[in-house]
Amino acid sequence: MVVAMRDRAPSRRSMRLADMIQRDLAMLLVEEVQDPRLELVTISGVKMNQDLSIAKVFYTCTDDPARREEIALSLDKARGYLRKLLGHRLKLRSVPELRFQRDTFLEDMVYAG
Repeated sequence: MVVAMRDRAPSRRSMRLADMIQRDLAMLLVEEVQDPRLELVTISGVKMNQDLSIAKVFYTCTDDPARREEIALSLDKARGYLRKLLGHRLKLRSVPELRFQRDTFLEDMVYAG
């Protein structure tokens, strides 16, 4: 007999950590990161995996495809630096790995119809 595994609802701790990471990453992009390609990037959400070791960070940015690629590369390049700064700000024993993903929710809603 095969039992289907259901996705569990996120724990309160997971949601609280995701909110703190979202808020602090947004502040770090404004205050600390000197890369001009990341000026108009907005952190729209964070989703934690079950053991809190990975944070999937959703961001929105410009519609220009060339700029989107630059932004994705810049975020990937700044990932370690941002993780280090997050560790100092949040004072966590272990800082989750950051994985950036462009948030297409609004685009999907507009162009779905």
